[in-house]
Amino acid sequence: MAAICVFCASSNRIGAQHLDLATALGKALGPRGHSLVSGGGCVGMMGAVADGARAGGAHTLGIIPQSLVDLEVADTASDDLVVTSDMGARKNIMIERSDAFITLPGGLGTLDELFEVWTTATLDLHRKPIVILDPEGFYTGLWEWLNDITQTHFVRTSALAQVAVVTSIDAALDHIEEALR
Repeated sequence: MAAICVFCASSNRIGAQHLDLATALGKALGPRGHSLVSGGGCVGMMGAVADGARAGGAHTLGIIPQSLVDLEVADTASDDLVVTSDMGARKNIMIERSDAFITLPGGLGTLDELFEVWTTATLDLHRKPIVILDPEGFYTGLWEWLNDITQTHFVRTSALAQVAVVTSIDAALDHIEEALR
């Protein structure tokens, strides 16, 4: 059983297909014996993945800064809810409490979280699997750009190899399970 951290959008102004993807990913965790680590919000894809995880029988751990609790966006239905002093502490605890990471579509916060776990993996501070779940090509442009800048040596090709880009929930979970064996 792995504690899988999911990075994703917390906006309520996104398309239904993104909410459906988050819900489906959450629902897939429990039957495969995994738990969810999330940013502790109850809105957008973050809320959908947590609701899906509980519907699928997975344990949910939400980690949220006090400032977002004050805005009344905390996932109070979480099995465990950790309230932190700030966003930096939130990110650190999410990384510490997770065995693997899946990134869904999202904005700046999602990218910040992805690049944090990816950077720390390239520095060999952890060896936890990192997956981008991208069934609709949301990250295609970013991935192409990152591949292009390997030619300038700003990014090593070995760093790109530390992230799996997949198009299905099963492929994401299969990759994590294989990497953790």
